[in-house]
Amino acid sequence: MDALVTILSGSLVGFSLGLIGGGGSILAVPLLLYAVGIPDPHVAIGTSALAVATNAFANLAQHARAGTVKWPCAATFAASGVLGALVGSTVGKSIDGERLLFLFALVMVAVGISMLRGRRGEGDPGVRINRKIAVRLVAIGFLVGAISGLFGIGGGFLIVPGIMLGSGMAMLNAIGSSLFSVGAFGLTTAANYAVSGLVDWTIAALFIAGGVVGGFLGMKAAVRLSTRKGVLTKIFAGVLFVVAAYMLYRNAGAVGLF
Repeated sequence: MDALVTILSGSLVGFSLGLIGGGGSILAVPLLLYAVGIPDPHVAIGTSALAVATNAFANLAQHARAGTVKWPCAATFAASGVLGALVGSTVGKSIDGERLLFLFALVMVAVGISMLRGRRGEGDPGVRINRKIAVRLVAIGFLVGAISGLFGIGGGFLIVPGIMLGSGMAMLNAIGSSLFSVGAFGLTTAANYAVSGLVDWTIAALFIAGGVVGGFLGMKAAVRLSTRKGVLTKIFAGVLFVVAAYMLYRNAGAVGLF
C-alpha cells in the first residue's frame, strides 16, 4: 500500500507537469510528507530533489530534440546556479525542519501567484550569449539556484523568468533551457542531502517511476484539453494555496505564531 501511494503521488506530480507545463514539482515535498508519510522534512526535501532532477532531465531530452534549448545560455545559468544550489542546500540542512516547511509554504504561495499572473511570450528566439548577458545569467543563476537548493524544488517558476531576464530569449526557449538548470540544481541538492543520509532511495525510485507514467498521461491530456489550460492553471494554483495554508497552519508554532 505504501508503495502504491508513493507511485500515485509521483504520478500526480508528473501528470500536472505534463498537463500545464510547470509548478507540479513543488507539490512533491508535501506529498512525500503527508501522503507517503516520510517523517523527516529534510529527507522529504532530499528525496524530492532527486525525483525532480530525474524528471527534468527526461523532459530536457525531448526539448533538445525539438531544438528549443539555447545551450550556451543554459549552461552559463546552470553553472552559476549549481554553486548557489550547493550553498542553499547546505543552509537548508541546518535549519529546523518545521521552520523550513513554513518558509516552503510561503514559496508555494508565491508559485501560485506566479501561475495566476501567467507568462508572456515576448523575447528574441535568436538570442546569442555575450559578455553582458553572461554576467546577468551568472548573477541571477546563483540567486535562483540558492533558493532551489534551500527548499529542494525544481525552481522552474523562477528559472524561466530568470533566464528570460538575463538573456532576453523567447518563452519557448526559456522553458526548454530551464530544464537543464532544474535538473542540475536538483541533482546538486540531492547529492548534498544524500551525503548526510537524507535521501530515501526506494521512495525516490517509486516516485520517479510514477512521475514518468503521470507525465506521459499529462501530455496526452494536454493535447485534448489545450483550450482549457488557463482554467486548469487557475485550479492548480488554488490547490497550491490550499496545501500552503495547511502547511502554514501545521508549522506556525515553529516560528512562534501559535
